[in-house]
Amino acid sequence: MRGWTILACLAVLLHAMAARADESRISVGAIDAWLTLPQDADRPPVALLIAGSGSTDHDGNGPQIKPATLKKLSDALVAQKIATLRYDKRGANGWKPQFGRPEDFRFKDYVDDAVALVGYLRGTGKFAGVTVIGHSEGGLVAILTARRVPVERLVLLATAARKQGDLLKAQLEKRLAPEELAPAAKAIDAIMAGQVVDPPPKGLPITPAMQPGIASAFTEDPIEPLQKLDIPTLIIAGGRDRQVTRLDFAALSAADFAAKTLWLPDMNHVLNDVADEADDRAAYKEPDRPLDATLVDTVVEFISRK
Repeated sequence: MRGWTILACLAVLLHAMAARADESRISVGAIDAWLTLPQDADRPPVALLIAGSGSTDHDGNGPQIKPATLKKLSDALVAQKIATLRYDKRGANGWKPQFGRPEDFRFKDYVDDAVALVGYLRGTGKFAGVTVIGHSEGGLVAILTARRVPVERLVLLATAARKQGDLLKAQLEKRLAPEELAPAAKAIDAIMAGQVVDPPPKGLPITPAMQPGIASAFTEDPIEPLQKLDIPTLIIAGGRDRQVTRLDFAALSAADFAAKTLWLPDMNHVLNDVADEADDRAAYKEPDRPLDATLVDTVVEFISRK
């Protein structure tokens, strides 16, 4: 109980320090973003925070889950004199007409958005260097972004090493009965092969119009582009993660032998320490639950290293 009290006090302290930071809302193209600058820091390093899958906003929240993962990470970084830029993904808080038709979306659009945001940060001339931090699916976006535009550092948090279509099949194995899993897995394979499945099976409610866009995400492989990067990289994952496995962590680590790696046995997918599966599920709706302290310390040290 005493440990939780200390963590709660730390969370309050970080919130108070973040409240004194200079936060402004900006627009880069059609993307809404929040730039947070630490006080009394001359040309600080800056981190672009890229959210995971779904209609995730700049705080790391979605329609059904509210862990505030990116907001808490931003507060922790700003408290250590690291500026942050976090943003609403396409589809968060509604689909803007500027994004075009939803059915014309392709995964490269996410990468285009992140590349534009890195360009904005570099264009200001205010920062000592740019780190790209990707959480979950955002890790794949971060890798592809680092292949297209210069960044000083790359951080992958709870990131899969597999194509997303293959990852989804593995996740559905835990959720669907065999009679639903077989047609869903077959449909995923077909979508990955560029086919349109009409009607989609019960276990995979992806409309035919949206399947080409989903296919563009399903088939992106993080390993090859990661192998081609030559920048300092940090890879962190956790043992209580029900979405990404230790095999993913090992495969990413093997793809970049020079990367700094950290395995946190009690950390879940939204970067909290949890005791069991019930505690894990609760964490997805607890925005005040602190992030794993070792993760925060490691990310801060990695970005701040000269």
